[in-house]
Amino acid sequence: MNTYDEKFKSSIKSTYFTKLQPEQQAFIRTKAYEHKFSFQQLRLIIEMANDFEMWGEQNIIDIWPEHMHAKVILQRITKIYEEVKNRPNSYAQFNPSILRSEQKFKFVTKDKEGFGLGMCPVASEETRCCNLMTLDAVESCGFDCSYCTIQSFYKQDKITFDSSFTHKLENLQLDKNRTYHIGTGQSSDSLMWGNKEGVLDALFDFARRNENIILEFKTKSDNIKYFLENDVPKNIICTWSLNTTTIIENEEHLAASLEKRIGSARALADKGVIVGFHFHPIVEYENYLQEYKEVYDTLIQTFKPQEVSLVSMGTLTFIKPVIQKLRQRNFKSKILQMPFDDAAGKASYPMEIKEEMFSHAYESFKPWHGKVFFYLCMEDHSLWKKCFGYEYNTNADLERAMVSSYCQKTGTDYIYS
Repeated sequence: MNTYDEKFKSSIKSTYFTKLQPEQQAFIRTKAYEHKFSFQQLRLIIEMANDFEMWGEQNIIDIWPEHMHAKVILQRITKIYEEVKNRPNSYAQFNPSILRSEQKFKFVTKDKEGFGLGMCPVASEETRCCNLMTLDAVESCGFDCSYCTIQSFYKQDKITFDSSFTHKLENLQLDKNRTYHIGTGQSSDSLMWGNKEGVLDALFDFARRNENIILEFKTKSDNIKYFLENDVPKNIICTWSLNTTTIIENEEHLAASLEKRIGSARALADKGVIVGFHFHPIVEYENYLQEYKEVYDTLIQTFKPQEVSLVSMGTLTFIKPVIQKLRQRNFKSKILQMPFDDAAGKASYPMEIKEEMFSHAYESFKPWHGKVFFYLCMEDHSLWKKCFGYEYNTNADLERAMVSSYCQKTGTDYIYS
């Protein structure tokens, strides 16, 4: 074994080399030996080749510039890579071919340490946050959305229920002199599991015992059977994460269709349950503004503003472990095919793209202004004034305005201490 043999084998150990198609592996190996790429150069080439393959874009073999120095080769490939990454995606010819027709789950029920009630895991003073409290009723999700951060914290095929969840909720002591906004959709989808292990029984009882909470169920499911068959406490709101059909079909694998989500929301609104809608993430791609506008218009035509508690907006924001997890997975996705700017230590769209998408969304909902609570989820403070024409000076100010609005919609008393 020569010196470069050892260097090459050592270099590819911490890369995505083995994920590439065999012909690409053979090609890169040949070119690496030919040009004696450094570890850093080889790592970048493999990373770009892996991204191209995941995005369904150019093959690294087809764009390889021949008869050039190693440094120039890397510069040329990087230029093409950045051009592809920075232009709006097209899903016209995209085929998310490596998809399961159904998710296979392993359900685990165990007595977990701790309770799972805490602050939103992505809360930060560097972005405007509503101070949502989260309740981890279930851990891990089965919808397999490309962009989801849950996959970085839990095994996708292992769904965990806390055997003592009901007992813990029954013994939870809340301050009666304040109103709490608690969400159950941060560590899993709130509705996709139904009442498995008595989770919904426990949460409904919790809401009935504690009239000073607004309990939010957030979902991409159409599994509303339990809600339709039971009396729903007035301090429960049910919210749907929505997207365009393009994003749902290509990136929100196994989740309910847009029509089913909106239909489920309509059914609960007919029963008197206050509903809400999250557009998070809004994703930039060709003709995305028009496609999102069609969804916004559908909601305005389908619901009265007094039936709707909230419309939230946010976009793709990644921490490094999520990016690494996505690149390690054997699936097709364009979700990382986007320009990255720093956003409070995370990777997200440049500010001008965010301003475009959020301003467009807010203006599209003009008939609901002043009647529904609008907010940006975990976005830079400066975007509020630019997109909404108003802003909150602190997270506490946003929390007060939000919870007060929800209480008014649900007919519950608002207590702030």
